[in-house]
Amino acid sequence: MAKRAARSARTYTIYVIELSRDCTRKPCALAPVYVGQTAHSPEHRFAQHKAGGKLAATKAHRYGVRLRYDLMEGIAACATRKDAERMEKAIAEALERRGHRVFWG
Repeated sequence: MAKRAARSARTYTIYVIELSRDCTRKPCALAPVYVGQTAHSPEHRFAQHKAGGKLAATKAHRYGVRLRYDLMEGIAACATRKDAERMEKAIAEALERRGHRVFWG
């Protein structure tokens, strides 16, 4: 029963990683970014990307510069992975509309 209670208490957060401009050939006025969602802290997930391996997205691993806390500000945690995936897409689309080159998923 304890595992079930712990599982229901899990929350998912959206994180944004600034990428080096070397990640794309397309010119962009604002820094390119990678948007993801995680059940861990954004710092832990960024470290996983930078370490490489199965858990790392290629763009975030090769070109990740730093977490963009300013772009994550005000984004609420999600109760389910499905909600987090929808939020991740919405944030990615919003950042694209602002002029960022966005990679996500």
